[in-house]
Amino acid sequence: MRARIFQPTRTAMQSGTAKTKNWVLEFVNETAREVDPLMGWTSSTDTQSQVKLTFDSKEAALDYAKDKGIVAVVTDPKKRKPVIRPGGYGENFATNRRGVWTH
Repeated sequence: MRARIFQPTRTAMQSGTAKTKNWVLEFVNETAREVDPLMGWTSSTDTQSQVKLTFDSKEAALDYAKDKGIVAVVTDPKKRKPVIRPGGYGENFATNRRGVWTH
């Protein structure tokens, strides 16, 4: 069995980082998907591709894969630098403003 270990990225719909702290072990498809001739749905007989295991750390995921004899490929995430703007939105409500805040 082959699997990949990765840390999920944030969704494109939000700017938050929820559900991106854990590491995921996801099995790779062993067989190709087939198209059902009647309905046109895509299906597969490989049920392992539906399994996603979550771990608190990369080392825990690697240890699990090693114990179960799973060949795993680790994909390290590309970290974003934080967006910190001097005088950003919070500055609109600061108590130490020099001038009067108006629209």
